[in-house]
Amino acid sequence: MSKLSGKRVAVLATNGYEDSELTEPVDALTNNGAEVEIVSTQPGSIKGKNGHTIDVSITSEQANASDYDALVLPGGVVNGDTIRVDEHAVSFTRDFFEQQKPVAAICHGGWILTDADVVRGRKLTSFKSLKTDLRNAGAEWVDEEVVVDNGLVTSRTPDDLPAFNRKLVEEVGEGKHKGQTA
Repeated sequence: MSKLSGKRVAVLATNGYEDSELTEPVDALTNNGAEVEIVSTQPGSIKGKNGHTIDVSITSEQANASDYDALVLPGGVVNGDTIRVDEHAVSFTRDFFEQQKPVAAICHGGWILTDADVVRGRKLTSFKSLKTDLRNAGAEWVDEEVVVDNGLVTSRTPDDLPAFNRKLVEEVGEGKHKGQTA
C-alpha cells in the first residue's frame, strides 16, 4: 500500500503559478498514492508563468476543505496575489487550519496565509520579499530551506522543492495536527 493511499489533497492555484512549485509537489503526492485535485479561482484550465497548463478540478467557490486531507499553495507572484484577494480561496485556506489539516506553502504561496490570518505565532519561511508581510501578520519568519510548524510546511524557492516535497508527503501521511489552528 502506498504511503498516502486514500488521501485527497487540494492544490490551490490560478494563472501565473510557478510551474515547478505546482508540478513537483503534485508528482510527489501522486507517486506516493494521494489523489490530487486542482482548485482555482476560475474554471477550465490555468497556465503557469512558464507555460505549463493544467485542468482545474473545482473552483474555490465550490470547494470545501472537509473534502480534502491537506492543501498545497504553490508560489508565483501573480498566482499568490490573485488568490489572496479571492474571498472563497482565502476562506477555503483558513478552513484547513480550523480543521487541523496539513497545509504546505512555497515561495509566494505564503501571501495567501496572511490574508487567511493563520500565521500569528507560527514559524515559517517564504520567498524573501514576503518576510515583512509575514512578520507584520505575526509570523516568526526564518530563512531556511524548509520549516515545519505543527502541520504547516513552508519553503522559499524552487531550489527547496526536494526538501519541501519530502516534508509535504510526511505531514500529509501524519494527518491532522492539534497545533494546526487558525
